[in-house]
Amino acid sequence: MQKIPDIRIEDYAYPLDDARIAKYPLAERDASKLLRYKDGIVEQSTFRDLPAFLPSGSLMVFNETKVVPARLHFIRESGAHIEIFCLEPVDPVEYNLSFAADVTCTWKCVIGNAKRWKGDILSLYIPEEGAEEARSLALKAELLARDERTGTVRFTWEGGLPFSRVLEICGTIPIPPYLNRSSEAIDSERYQTTYARIRGSVAAPTAGLHFTPEVMSAIRERGIDIEKVCLHVGAGTFLPVKGSKVSEHPMHREPFEVNVSVLKKIISGKGKIIAVGTTSVRTLESLYYAGVSVLETGAPQDVAQWAPYTREYPYSTEEALQALVDYLERNGLDSLTLGTRIIIVPGFRFRLVDLLVTNFHQPESTLILLVSAFVDGDWRTIYDYALAHGFRFLSYGDSSLLWRRNG
Repeated sequence: MQKIPDIRIEDYAYPLDDARIAKYPLAERDASKLLRYKDGIVEQSTFRDLPAFLPSGSLMVFNETKVVPARLHFIRESGAHIEIFCLEPVDPVEYNLSFAADVTCTWKCVIGNAKRWKGDILSLYIPEEGAEEARSLALKAELLARDERTGTVRFTWEGGLPFSRVLEICGTIPIPPYLNRSSEAIDSERYQTTYARIRGSVAAPTAGLHFTPEVMSAIRERGIDIEKVCLHVGAGTFLPVKGSKVSEHPMHREPFEVNVSVLKKIISGKGKIIAVGTTSVRTLESLYYAGVSVLETGAPQDVAQWAPYTREYPYSTEEALQALVDYLERNGLDSLTLGTRIIIVPGFRFRLVDLLVTNFHQPESTLILLVSAFVDGDWRTIYDYALAHGFRFLSYGDSSLLWRRNG
């Protein structure tokens, strides 16, 4: 009988000075450094050379989620400022319907300065003179409920514009708090992948920020197939692991979508699977457990945080994925839409992903745990090299190409 891993988060710390954190992107997306790790050996080059190091005949999977300008600033009649950070829609609960709403919608939000909000209706804070478009919307926020970290907020506005456009006019891109600066004009373009398509994330899948059309073209020329999935990245990606044990850390639910054609390609493929970013890894590896739920209950279920660790599974990866395909086709569905809370830590059995493109992550984070699991515990070799060779860290930092060990 398997059990939840007993992992101390302090074992995944490393010294990260503020000077090592990339506060801004480089002038060219593909000019960053690229660390390459395979079988315990570390080398480096430049990201634009990435295609030359990928095995031909592979399938490369990207997360095509799009970051929304989800940070809004409101003001009370008293003059107190309240920041509201939209996390996920509540009513309508579907992202596309909530973004299409033209009068009102309700979202789960993180509320800054929450103690100063007494429940009165807030007005949008508009500091600039002449911001007539934002002013004409008369955007209001009403607090419906709150807990320790989040609140349920109803937004109302005038003018009949969809909420997606309201956010574009009134909101700002929610760059990570560890950058220690406000959003700037450059973030609207560069804290977004060039292939972003489906609105819904409040954080970028940052491994994809390095890719340019030229790099993508060179990847295809190598005989590598490119496919897209979508996982909307939540604000939980910024949350540190609290407590001394990883088993005490609750993972947030993130919605994902995978087209049935992608599932079929994975089943039929002979080459390696290359995931761009930890979000793509979590999406792909969640598919196995979603397929198991079809085999055992008749329908796909959200993937629980500790599902990979609490029991043995008798099904092959192909059986589980084929069950998903069969279910979708029986029900006339083009894609699988679910949620996942999966956490990937040392002891995880990878069933799909062979190579990973990823940035360098915060100490004591769940993403460091994922990298450690992927390289069979050898993450310090990678991070010690990056620290010793001037690599830039976190969202706007440099990149790495990791081959899975013991695969």
